[in-house]
Amino acid sequence: MSSITTSAIETPQRRSIELLCDDLAWIVLGGVVIVAGLTFQDYGLGWDDYTHAEYADLLLKMYGSGFKDVSALSFANLYMYGGGFDMAAALLHKIVPFELFETRRLLGALVGIIGLAVTWRLGRRVGGPIAGLAALLLLTLCPIYYGHMFMNPKDAPFAVAMIVLMLGLVRLAQEYPRPTPHTVLIIGVGAGLSVGSRILGGLALVYALVGFVPLIYADFRSQGVREATHRFTHVCIVLLPGLVLGYVVMGLIWPWSVIDFANPFHALTYFSHFFEKPWKEMFGGALVSVPDMPWSYLPTLFALQLPEVLIGLAAAGVGGTVMALARRGVAPQRRTILLMLTLAATLPLAIAMVKRPALYNGIRHFVFVVPPMAVLGGVAFAWIVERIGEYRRGAQAAAVAVFIGGLALPLAEMVRLHPYQYTHFNHIAGTVRAAETRYMLDYWGLAFKQASDELQEVLEERDEEAPKGRKWKVAVCGPQRPAQVALGQDFTIGWDSKGADFAMTLGEFYCKGLTAPVLVEIKRDDVVFARVYDIRGRNISDLLAIPAP
Repeated sequence: MSSITTSAIETPQRRSIELLCDDLAWIVLGGVVIVAGLTFQDYGLGWDDYTHAEYADLLLKMYGSGFKDVSALSFANLYMYGGGFDMAAALLHKIVPFELFETRRLLGALVGIIGLAVTWRLGRRVGGPIAGLAALLLLTLCPIYYGHMFMNPKDAPFAVAMIVLMLGLVRLAQEYPRPTPHTVLIIGVGAGLSVGSRILGGLALVYALVGFVPLIYADFRSQGVREATHRFTHVCIVLLPGLVLGYVVMGLIWPWSVIDFANPFHALTYFSHFFEKPWKEMFGGALVSVPDMPWSYLPTLFALQLPEVLIGLAAAGVGGTVMALARRGVAPQRRTILLMLTLAATLPLAIAMVKRPALYNGIRHFVFVVPPMAVLGGVAFAWIVERIGEYRRGAQAAAVAVFIGGLALPLAEMVRLHPYQYTHFNHIAGTVRAAETRYMLDYWGLAFKQASDELQEVLEERDEEAPKGRKWKVAVCGPQRPAQVALGQDFTIGWDSKGADFAMTLGEFYCKGLTAPVLVEIKRDDVVFARVYDIRGRNISDLLAIPAP
């Protein structure tokens, strides 16, 4: 899977395809920066957003007090996660003219764009400029990645950290046995950020141990046992400063992890078992308890929520890895690189299918496998176009047209769903219209921001004021903090609908459809994401359609 040569395609300006692809990649990144800068304030709070902001305050108090205030080290269960993103957002909030949660959306966008840039460079390094551009486009127009990067404070930054680490591992394979200081630095920072964000970052060690087998084996065969052992030992010694740096970075963003050397292992054990009171979610049209989700949960949702073009090309990339491992004449470095990428894209899913942990909130916990999928897809696309060009160059234009058409499908859905791209279901699933009654859509309640804004507009248009002596009362079916932050201090939020003026409900299965005037309705593609009812003077006993867990 090599890159296309300049002679394979002629451009009108007679520029090389390499320069053209790089220019287009910069244009794509620039376009994302502009769009993100114009739209980041459209995204609401996730269910965990407020708690993460509290965690950031506690971490900064701990550092500011010289470790005298250590309440962050026992806060909820967040002390078992890193707080790097949360602290960075809290610090950035001090210098930018935005509200705290707008700042979190802005920083999320910036981190996500870094992930896009790293994915481009990784794809380019592995498969050439066309592969890099294709990987960038596949990830940019993946609604799951794009939507989560704005509002997911754990899984999206973790995905970026993991692809940074993968870039370092790929560079290590290419430079073996003499990694440059730059490569050692990338590995150290990537490892520290990955494990310091989620203990699951330790999977990268498995990618490396298994992935480097073809390279190490070939080295022993070509260099002999003594020389190969010497080369391997040299690499390990050179990597030590990077590993020390990684431990320091991990400690800075996840201080609990270095209080006791065994704490990361305690976190791994803790997250290996479901730690909350079970609840049910919609999967395949049935209500299923989250600890009892079937093994098909992840493959089904990946098949239905990722863009079709990404699924097809990522599968081709995995097939290319199998072929590279089976064929003679493929360079050991290339086998190692493709194997690591394939493991990064598939191994976490395979482990979850076998172990069957509690699964919920769609595929948000597995967003980190999407960037390596995009890289594999980009490499596969470049290889396909090159092969086609060897037989009939005119067919390359057709392949590019099909690729662009495949990208147009998720792009249209992203525009239609904005700012709820994370709820995307592809055309195989029938889009969100068909998925509405079978799967969870806005499980984090992002629509409450728009619903809150429109409720306030309706009250202003009607020139209505809260009853004298009290605030407006809003009963909420869904996450309460996002509604409270969006509505502001003139509203009181609660679960109880008795005596409430309005009811704000998500369009999810667990919220009742009420017999009351609808003041606000948030819809995308004819699917209701949230409603606000006027329940003044009405006897509404409960907003839940099912008993609370």
